[in-house]
Amino acid sequence: MSGKGAVFVALFSGINVGGNRIVKMAELRSFFEELGFSDVASYVQSGNVVFRSGRGDAAGLTKRLEAAFEKQWGFHSRIMVRDAGWFERLVKENPYPEVSDDPTRLHAYVLEREPTVEEVARLAEKCAGPERFEVKGDVLYLHAPDGLGKSVFANLISRTLKVPGTARNWRSVLALLEMADKASA
Repeated sequence: MSGKGAVFVALFSGINVGGNRIVKMAELRSFFEELGFSDVASYVQSGNVVFRSGRGDAAGLTKRLEAAFEKQWGFHSRIMVRDAGWFERLVKENPYPEVSDDPTRLHAYVLEREPTVEEVARLAEKCAGPERFEVKGDVLYLHAPDGLGKSVFANLISRTLKVPGTARNWRSVLALLEMADKASA
């Protein structure tokens, strides 16, 4: 570990889903290293990268990564970059700690921005099933008791909320936090 700079997590949206827009994680790690980032590690195939940057903030890094990614792979992927402290808060502020031991039923949607009260109210009107959700800042926490694959409501979130984001199950959230903590040590 280099120990210089801050640790960030980049969450890619829309890569390696359904056999489309394939990006190998080894190539993605090399991409980050070629851009000058250090301590680069990836988690699962859906596009999660923990890295260290000597300069820049999350917003600036997002713009830089999105532009470089599109140039490299020829398609756009929305990327959410957050620092390690943000991930710590995400886990600490989980409104559903009683279900955190069942990571396939608890999800965090990392949103591009905090939704307005009106946007959240519009989404709440659609939540009629067994699911429940809570928005805290730029995170939407979703408890889907029957799993995300069977949730009709989960399919309505992005279309109804109209705030770009990307979802991760709780297992991924905890793994990324652990990776960021190790990189920060």
